Amino acid sequence: MFRVLVTGAAGFIGSHLVDALLARGVTVIGLDRRRLGEHALADENLAAAVSDPSFTPCHLDLATDHLDDVVKGCETVFHLAARPGVRQSWGSDFLDYAQTNVLGTHRLLDACVRQGVGRLVFASSSSVYGPTNRPSREDDPTCPISPYGVSKLAAEHLCLAYARRPDSQLSVVALRYFTVYGPRQRPDMVIGRILFSAYTGFPMTLFGDGSQHREFTYISDVVTATIAAAHLDVRATVVNVGGGASVSMRGVIDEASKVTGRQVPIKVVNAQPGDVPATAADLTRAGRLLGYWPTVGLHEGLARQAAWLVDLSRDRLATFTS
Repeated sequence: MFRVLVTGAAGFIGSHLVDALLARGVTVIGLDRRRLGEHALADENLAAAVSDPSFTPCHLDLATDHLDDVVKGCETVFHLAARPGVRQSWGSDFLDYAQTNVLGTHRLLDACVRQGVGRLVFASSSSVYGPTNRPSREDDPTCPISPYGVSKLAAEHLCLAYARRPDSQLSVVALRYFTVYGPRQRPDMVIGRILFSAYTGFPMTLFGDGSQHREFTYISDVVTATIAAAHLDVRATVVNVGGGASVSMRGVIDEASKVTGRQVPIKVVNAQPGDVPATAADLTRAGRLLGYWPTVGLHEGLARQAAWLVDLSRDRLATFTS
């Protein structure tokens, strides 16, 4: 890769991907609808990248702005831009989910086809599976139970449809990420909330009784799989990217207590609509196609995120916890 576009570049996963690509000598165009200098979290996430001459930030909205110029000349597009969050996707906010996750993806794909982009790597989600009782395989039925999951599945199908067009040279790898965590994680995500509660003593809201299981995937493993997907010799495929083990929420809280040496105060409330009982990834295809297997276990990943959180200054901490 010589020149690539990363959408959602100022986000949690996007900014880590940008840093990793720059470290490999790749020229990166970083597209985000958050304008640098006006959004504290975007500024923090891209603080290292903006000083690299191989990085060009680009303030655009996929749903409304002209995209051909930013796509032109890119070998690969890493499409990570999305409106995240299961619970917020119910109700009137779904308009933004539809515009950002579905319409924005459609407009980006059109631009990629017009400009002859060869590969698009799409950040999908384990939310497309819905409730399961065993590790999810890529050929399992999809039955999302939240509007967010529906929007990600629709965007995934759009990407694959464009790759299968007989007149398109675009190929697509859709990566179904399983609960990504690590430094720069969004403040509403569970591991960040657990660690913040451990260090501050403010109760962490636990939705449900804590028996629900999640497969947590450390950010560096996600970046490794995402870059590997750019080189995969396929026309259109879907691949799980998980952390290798599914852990109960109570188990995560206990592990965070061990890492921090502190108790995690919790406030139990009812389970929320759209939350599945468990997520778990079958990584057979990821191993076969990407040579992928997670290298950072939950204890080590929690320790790394905790160390990062402790090292933040007061002002920077407010950016990631507000």
